[in-house]
Amino acid sequence: MAKKLKITQTRSIIDRPKDQKRTIEALGLGRPNYEVVHNDTPQIRGMIRKVAHLVKFEETEG
Repeated sequence: MAKKLKITQTRSIIDRPKDQKRTIEALGLGRPNYEVVHNDTPQIRGMIRKVAHLVKFEETEG
């Protein structure tokens, strides 16, 4: 079964650079405490790395 990542936005995107705002939106987040589940892919990992200071994530089974 494929691994999943549960991503939770922990901080606001107010006063953040545009590329970070777009990355948060591309992940499907928008406000603090929003949660989404994505497949564990290198693309999603890269997006998380880019906004690591704004989100937390945990691995889950599918």
